[in-house]
Amino acid sequence: MTTGHEHTVKAFDRDIGHLRALISQMGGLAEQAISDAMLALTRNDPALAKEVRAKDKAIDAIEAEVEKLTVRVIALRAPMADDLREVVAALKIAAVIERIGDYAKNIAKRVASIHGETHEPRIEPLSILPAMAQLASDMVHDVLDAFSARDPQAAVEICKRDSALDDYYNSIFRVLVTYMVENPKTISQVAHLLFVAKNLERIGDHATNVAEMVYFAATGQTMAERETSDFAG
Repeated sequence: MTTGHEHTVKAFDRDIGHLRALISQMGGLAEQAISDAMLALTRNDPALAKEVRAKDKAIDAIEAEVEKLTVRVIALRAPMADDLREVVAALKIAAVIERIGDYAKNIAKRVASIHGETHEPRIEPLSILPAMAQLASDMVHDVLDAFSARDPQAAVEICKRDSALDDYYNSIFRVLVTYMVENPKTISQVAHLLFVAKNLERIGDHATNVAEMVYFAATGQTMAERETSDFAG
């Protein structure tokens, strides 16, 4: 015979499972958006860039679903302690992923401006951005895995990787500025590329923010402050 308490626990577990699945789905879409935006940029593919912008609505829709579910869980299940922390973390993480999707959309919006309507020759510094994008995307993927597994140690390790992304940004910043000075006709294009690099750096910052939420949800403690580099942040 199933007691009322057992039924409540099972219902809560189902809701948590659904929340985790929604967060995972959002994360997958955000990762794909980053990848496709950079592919559109490197290949000068306006159709793919337009597709990235259109698909952002799917991320927004899932965020709205997460919001509704978390409100329902808190109202009906009255979670306590670590359970409540996980529900609140899911709500906050969904908002961060939505913002990551916006950064990918912003990168896609720059495709036409960087390449220009006349399809100018490929600008050299463009070749160094995909590796930075891959690092940022990997951080997003891994931090959502940490959330699903409630793994605070993995969250700590992900935060440590943010400094590598900052170093990447600082290096790219210097390369782009030097290129712009040596090739004045590319000033407009390089300015847009600097914007892309900054968006990738911000994606890394958001991944570390999620890592801090994962750590708090799992342990009930705040992660130690992390240092930022001179240019990034």
